[in-house]
Amino acid sequence: MAGLEPLYAWARPAISRPQDALVCGIHWELIRHGYRCLGAGDQAGPDERKSELLPAGWEANKEVYTLRYKSTNDAHELLLKAIMVEDSMILNVMDRSSQKVADVTLAVADYINPEHLDDFHKVYKNTEELRTRITSGIIAPLGGPAGKARKEPESKEDVDWDENPLRLPPRQPMGTRAPSRPSPMSPFAVGGEDLDPLGGRSGGMIVDPLHSGIPHPIIDPSSGIPGRLPPGAVPPGARFDPFGPLGAGRPGPDPDHLPPPGYDDMFM
Repeated sequence: MAGLEPLYAWARPAISRPQDALVCGIHWELIRHGYRCLGAGDQAGPDERKSELLPAGWEANKEVYTLRYKSTNDAHELLLKAIMVEDSMILNVMDRSSQKVADVTLAVADYINPEHLDDFHKVYKNTEELRTRITSGIIAPLGGPAGKARKEPESKEDVDWDENPLRLPPRQPMGTRAPSRPSPMSPFAVGGEDLDPLGGRSGGMIVDPLHSGIPHPIIDPSSGIPGRLPPGAVPPGARFDPFGPLGAGRPGPDPDHLPPPGYDDMFM
């Protein structure tokens, strides 16, 4: 319980009974979870401010300890009452902001060595169990500042773009690498276009010999096609639909070899 030792040394003159030491340990657990003490008693006093220390007069009543706390983000205000019943301490904590109430009962002898009140290194025992009881019995039920330690869900941007073809690719900041997509030259890209109605992928159901996996040079129509178009016939960047095979060595089949169904039916 790091930080408790200097607090205990500061509060030692006021600690005369085992329950005093237990309240001191409980107080520090609330401090660790993002609360600060406002003062003692049910009502606010003048010039109160948040503090990690115990307020003056916190140990005045050995049967009922009353302390008020507020979270560092001002979202929660707790009223803690530690009531002694024989050898046990009943913690009753109410969040005045949400009106939620939490209760924990602790056996003082389970966590405090009454014969070692002068020695911090021996006065506390089962400290991990005490921390667990405070966290599970008070902090968690009241939904205090400890909730801010919850893990945030993974960003949807971490999902691979190719896993969802209906999803638009995310914008990439300057200097970052664009997401990988199937190469249109890959023979396995066949059918990819039919999976993406938004047109972000390539590869239809008909195998294009130009996309058979063999690289081919990109034709720039503005540079002219020998025997068909002179240089400059198509403005740079303009859309150009070739009207014939680009070169004598183009592999088949000819597009006219795939007529639509019923092409020869004169009644269609």
